[in-house]
Amino acid sequence: MRKMKPEEDAVGQSLWAHYNGKESFQVIEREDSYTDAMGTEAYFSEYKDWASHEQRSMDFVQGRVLDIGCGAGRHSLYLQEKGFDVLGVDVSPLAVKVCKLRGLEKAEVMSIEELSIKPDSFDTILMMGNNFGLFGSFQKARRLLKRFHKMTSNNARIIAVTNDVSKTENPFHLEYQEFNRKRGRMRGQIKMSIDSRSMPLHGLII
Repeated sequence: MRKMKPEEDAVGQSLWAHYNGKESFQVIEREDSYTDAMGTEAYFSEYKDWASHEQRSMDFVQGRVLDIGCGAGRHSLYLQEKGFDVLGVDVSPLAVKVCKLRGLEKAEVMSIEELSIKPDSFDTILMMGNNFGLFGSFQKARRLLKRFHKMTSNNARIIAVTNDVSKTENPFHLEYQEFNRKRGRMRGQIKMSIDSRSMPLHGLII
C-alpha cells in the first residue's frame, strides 16, 4: 500500500487533534456536494456511553479478534481489557498511532484490500462504525468475504454495523440514491471526501 501522506489522512488528523486536547470534527462532502460534519468524541467513547446495540454486540465476540477500521481503538481496547487477543487495523497511520498510544498492543496500518493473513488466524471480525460499507460494491464484497473465510476459523463470525439506506426521508439522500440506481450502482453506495478541522479545548487535560 502506498504510504498515506499526512495531508491525506483527514480522519487520522481529527483523531490526533482530539487525542492532543483539541476539539475536532470531520467535514464530509459527497460527490453531489451534499455536506455534513461530525465530531470525533464518539471515536474515544467508553463502553458505558455506547449505543445499546453496540454494547450487546460485544457479547457475541469470541476468540481471536480482527478489528477492521479500528479508528481510535475504542472497541479493540475494550476487548483487550476483557482478555481477548485483538489486532486493530486501519488505513490511517495517525489512527494506528493513537491506538498504540492509548494502549492497544497490536495495531497495524493496513487497508481492507491488503488483508491477506494466514488461514485460521481469527475467530471474530469486527466491522463497527458503519465499516461494513468498506465493501463498497457487490463485487468487492464477494472477493473480500472469500478472503475473510480463508483467514478465519470454521465457526468464525463477523460483527458489523451499517445503515439501512431505505430509512430516510431526506430528499437529498433520496435523490442521490436514485442517481446511483441510474448508474447501476448500489443505492447506498457513496463517493465522498473528508476534511479535518480542529480548535483548542480550553481546560482539557489529557
